[in-house]
Amino acid sequence: MKPTLQFKLSQHLTLTPQLQESIRLLQLSTVELNQEIERIVQENPLLELDDSIGNDAAEYRATLSDSPLEPLSADSLEMPGETTVEIAAIEGDIATKNGLADESDWYEDDGAFRNTRDDDDERDFPQQAAEPPSLREHLNSQLSLSQINERDRKIVGLLIDSLNDDGYLAQDLEELVSLLPPELEIDIDDLHIALEYLQHLDPPGVGARNLRECLSMQLQALPENTPYRDRALILVNHHLDSLASRDFFTIKKLLHCDDECLRSIQHLITHLSPRPGTAFNSAVARYIIPDVIVTKINGSWIASLNPEAMPRLKINRLYADILKRCHDESARRLSSQLNEAKWLIKNIQQRFGTILKVSSAVVERQSQFFEHGAVAMRPLVLREIADTLELHESTISRVTTQKFMRTPRGIFELKYFFGSHVATDTGGACSATAIRALIKQMVNAENAKKPLSDSQISEILGQQGILVARRTVAKYRESIQIPPVNLRKSF
Repeated sequence: MKPTLQFKLSQHLTLTPQLQESIRLLQLSTVELNQEIERIVQENPLLELDDSIGNDAAEYRATLSDSPLEPLSADSLEMPGETTVEIAAIEGDIATKNGLADESDWYEDDGAFRNTRDDDDERDFPQQAAEPPSLREHLNSQLSLSQINERDRKIVGLLIDSLNDDGYLAQDLEELVSLLPPELEIDIDDLHIALEYLQHLDPPGVGARNLRECLSMQLQALPENTPYRDRALILVNHHLDSLASRDFFTIKKLLHCDDECLRSIQHLITHLSPRPGTAFNSAVARYIIPDVIVTKINGSWIASLNPEAMPRLKINRLYADILKRCHDESARRLSSQLNEAKWLIKNIQQRFGTILKVSSAVVERQSQFFEHGAVAMRPLVLREIADTLELHESTISRVTTQKFMRTPRGIFELKYFFGSHVATDTGGACSATAIRALIKQMVNAENAKKPLSDSQISEILGQQGILVARRTVAKYRESIQIPPVNLRKSF
C-alpha cells in the first residue's frame, strides 16, 4: 500500500496541568489542603501565608467575595467545537472575571518586611504536659519494684511485651515457649509462674487470655465482702454465654435468685472493664474543621464559608519586585514559580466557591432537616444538585467527600444529606436517613421488657405510610448500631 497524507478534523479533551491541579485540590479535605499548602509554601519562595488578616474574618471573606470565580471542572470542557484547552485562554478568562489582570492585585499594600525578633529578649516557653505512660511502661515500673530474681523478672517482661493493646495475652503459652531459644532454658512451667505474677499486677484483669478470665480476675480482686461477688463469679465462670444472650430465666434458675438479685449481679459485672489496657492507650484525636457554617437569618437558612478553613495566601512582594527588575535568564525560574503561585491562589478560590454553591443548594433542599431534625430529611441524590448547578456529577461527588458543614444540630459531612429513598403508599418517597431516625425513636421509646422486633417496626412504619420490609428494617437498624430484639430485652 502506498503511503499517503490525510487531513482529519476531530475533537478531543485535554486536561492541562492547571486544570488537573484544580481537580486535585477540590477533592482534598481541609486538613489535607492545609498540609499541601504548607508543602508548596516551603518549596515556592514567591508564595507565603498572610497572617495580617487572621483575626478579621469578615475582611478576608470580603477579599474572596469581591472577585467570585465560576467553578472550573471537567464538564466546563464539554463544549461543542472546542478542540483543546489552552493555558493562556483559561488564565486570561479567569483573570478577567476576577479583576486579576493587573499584577499589582497580587501583592500586599505594604511591601516592607519587619523583623520584630529581639535576640536579647527572654522567651517564656509554655510547659507541655508529659505523655501518660503506656501499659508496657506501667507494668514494667511495677516489675522494677518487685522482689523477684532477675531471671523471673525477664520472663515476666517477655510476657508484658506479648500483651496486645487491650491488655490480653493473645499468644498461647505453648506456642510462645516453642519460639524461645533452647539456651535460655525456659519451660512451660516458668511461663505459667510468670503469667500468674503478671496477672496480679495493676490494672486488674491484665494478662488474661480471654474475656471470661479477665472478668473473673477483676471480681476476685474485689473485697470478699462485696455483695453478690460469689454469685457473679459463678455466673462469669460457668454461664457467661447465657448472660450475653440475656437468657435471664435460665440464669435465675441456675443461681436460685430473684429479679432484684440478678439485677445487682448484672450491675456488678457490667461495671467491670472488659479491656483493662485501653485506659493506657493514647488515642490520637481527630479534629474536624468545618468548611461551611449554616445559620438562620431572617427565617431562612443560609450557608456561608468558614473563614478559619480558608488558607490566607499572597505573593511575596520582595521576590516579585526582584523579578520585575530582572529580565535575564536567571529570572526565568522565578517567573515560573510566580505563575504557579497565582494558579494556586486561583484554584483555592475556585475550590471554596464551588463548595459554597453546592452547600447552598443542599441547604435549600434540606431546610426541613435544620428545622425538625433527621426525621424530616428528604431524598436527595448527587444528580439533582449537579443538574441544578449545571456541573458534572463527579464534581459534586468530589465536593461532598470529606467536606463538613457546621449546623445548629451538629457537624455533618456533606454526603450525609444525600441518600436513597423508600416508596410510600401515597406514591411519594421517604429518605433512608429519615427512616433510620424513626427506627431510633421507636427503639428509644420502647418497653425494655418487651422490645420491638423488626417485623413490628416494619408494621408501625407501614401504618405511617412508609413501605419497608423487615429485612430492610434490620439493615437500617444494624447501620445505626442498634442490637437485635433479644439483646435489648431487660427484666
